Amino acid sequence: MAKAAGRIREYLRAVDVVLEVVDARIARSGRNPLLGKLAGKRRRVVALEREDLADPKTTRQWLSFFRDAGTEALAVDGRAARKVADVATAVTRSCAGGRGIARAMVVGIPNSGKSTLVNALLRRAAAKTEDRAGITRDLQWFRLSPNVELMDTPGVLPVKTPSEAARWKLAICGAVPSNRYDPQEVTAAFYGWLLARSPRTQVPDLQAYAARRGFVRRGGEVDYHNAARSYIRAFNEGVFGRISLESPDDAEAA
Repeated sequence: MAKAAGRIREYLRAVDVVLEVVDARIARSGRNPLLGKLAGKRRRVVALEREDLADPKTTRQWLSFFRDAGTEALAVDGRAARKVADVATAVTRSCAGGRGIARAMVVGIPNSGKSTLVNALLRRAAAKTEDRAGITRDLQWFRLSPNVELMDTPGVLPVKTPSEAARWKLAICGAVPSNRYDPQEVTAAFYGWLLARSPRTQVPDLQAYAARRGFVRRGGEVDYHNAARSYIRAFNEGVFGRISLESPDDAEAA
């Protein structure tokens, strides 16, 4: 992470615009403060990716939050051509006014949807994508338009996660490699959070989910570990509905 941040800092000297890709479900925890500091006063565009998995009302609140702060923000699903085109237009517009070739850098934490968005912007599989953290490892330049070049960068997590709540949120959204957290603890934290906000939720807890999906070993023992991993996948596939884990006015996410 430190090495990647150093290389991003070096290349930013030649960059005109920063496109920050943020998972719309964790629009605060899913941002690395270091990337903001590295960007400095450069023009910025924030793309709230995976809007199809986030609560629409909460996403609208985040869009207003960023715009009130003077940052252009768009909600996007990398599979929706029209919304991807809106991002391309925003980046190109932000790059306008200079001479020669303008450069934009794509930044974000691991598995935020960066490479998926880059591929959608370029309309080809130029950047590696996979549903786990840490796939993009190299800095890559691509041509977005005749006058704009786009660089994809490795995802960079904060050196220190600010809170326990942020840790499980990053984990359940796929920003943390699966071998670095206990899936049962993460699912328990998520369900406790959900229950506190929606006591009548129809989302099952891990025990009910495991029974429903048949995660039972010989002798009737429930396989909670693999059930928890499946539960997290189901969350990220939208099986439980569109859920945002934080909003701009959440005190706990400050």
